[in-house]
Amino acid sequence: MEIRSLNADKFKGKSDKLDLKIDTFQIIVAELNNKEVPDTIKSQINAEIDSLNASTSEAKPFKKQLYKTQTKILALVKKELKLVPINHYRSVWMAIGMAVFGVPIGVGYGTAIGNMGLLAIGIPIGMVIGMAVGAGMDKKAKQEGKQLNVEIKL
Repeated sequence: MEIRSLNADKFKGKSDKLDLKIDTFQIIVAELNNKEVPDTIKSQINAEIDSLNASTSEAKPFKKQLYKTQTKILALVKKELKLVPINHYRSVWMAIGMAVFGVPIGVGYGTAIGNMGLLAIGIPIGMVIGMAVGAGMDKKAKQEGKQLNVEIKL
């Protein structure tokens, strides 16, 4: 069984952002077809794509529906197959680093200096730590063949 392709020719050329989203979605489908994906997951993905292909909405609602379907498919393959797009872990760990490492570092620094206005100085430090951890996880995923050759841009 093969994953079906998206039939979005009627939306091509409507806007540059929509074209980019459609192209990204088609790359994801092509990458999943190149990987060994169980038939049960392929059938779930095909059901999502069928609902997209049956859409009769205008460009703006279709763009929203396309984004939701893409997110749902990526979450499914991440959960079931541990497949992630390029820089996935870096993006996730950047936010975690700011919250988990950056804020406590900033609080400690602000308390030590006696000026809590310096609290924000820890956030970029935490961001760098998180990005380093995420980049390491992305590298490991690539070495294990668990990375899709597509980068998701918002």
